[in-house]
Amino acid sequence: MRGRRLPAALALAVLALSGCHGGVAPERAERRAIERGIASWYGPGFQGKATASGEIFDTNQLTAAHKKLPFGTIVEVVNLDNGRKVRVRINDRGPFVRGRIIDLSKAAAERIDLVRSGTAPVKLYRVGSRRPLEVRPGPWTVQVAAFQQLDRAIKLAAELTPRFPATVVRSDEAWHRVQIGDYDDRSRAEATAREVRTAGHQALVVRADGRK
Repeated sequence: MRGRRLPAALALAVLALSGCHGGVAPERAERRAIERGIASWYGPGFQGKATASGEIFDTNQLTAAHKKLPFGTIVEVVNLDNGRKVRVRINDRGPFVRGRIIDLSKAAAERIDLVRSGTAPVKLYRVGSRRPLEVRPGPWTVQVAAFQQLDRAIKLAAELTPRFPATVVRSDEAWHRVQIGDYDDRSRAEATAREVRTAGHQALVVRADGRK
């Protein structure tokens, strides 16, 4: 009898082993980061002003600026220096510093211990989306760059003016922004932005600086 039962026992053992090694459960599978690079944070000089989405910036909320992700996208930001994580909602455009992929609000930066260092290597994971806050349309402008040095902003504006006569430098306490035009119709602003990119410059459509 024992000899007859052995094959059945072996078969059950093989099935059990195959069940253990048949694959990784979906919830345990390693997530794939959508982007990896340098994160920074912003806030001083922007509090209470309109973001690129039209939403009013609040440095105490968990929000962030990204160059391409749709407004309302929820992103998990992982600080690769210390493993800390924070989830933010994209409601602005930026960063405008070469090599950086996301600008966090101060509140978000504090969650991952980024305030003192100013920058850190991070990975970004898309985790969902939330409907953007409803905002009034326009006016829109095309932002080419933002500098902390006024002379750099003036130099770039001078280069752009022959082809884009509506180029201006708009400044506040912290930044000098090189912007083109003032459009009530966003589609016209997008058309100008495409021309600027064709000319070899970065260009983002944002709400006109100082408008709410």
